[in-house]
Amino acid sequence: MRWFLLAIIVGCTVLGDLLQTVEMKRVGEVEQFGASQLGNLLSEIARRKFLILAVFFMAISFFAFIKLLSVADLSFAVPASAASVVLETIFAKLLLKEHVDARRWAGAGLVACGVALLAL
Repeated sequence: MRWFLLAIIVGCTVLGDLLQTVEMKRVGEVEQFGASQLGNLLSEIARRKFLILAVFFMAISFFAFIKLLSVADLSFAVPASAASVVLETIFAKLLLKEHVDARRWAGAGLVACGVALLAL
């Protein structure tokens, strides 16, 4: 059960982060705004389909994490959910065409090793 929940958490986190990144790169830099422009910002966000979908996936990830905490120790749940870092690094390179230097690959590799240790 805990590995199934972990798969949901990691998968939904990765999807949510990727969709959020794609949408924010489409929008570009958000200029500073005041309280009077908050309504305009919220209505603009509501029209962004990828951003809404990203929030949906992140909500699923959150509730799966809450459930995971009811069946597994925190010392397992948090480090194991870091597997999303590895997948996000790979997808950032392949799908988003981001530059990932050797130091980031090494960091993702160390995270992968840590998650593998948890599986033992």
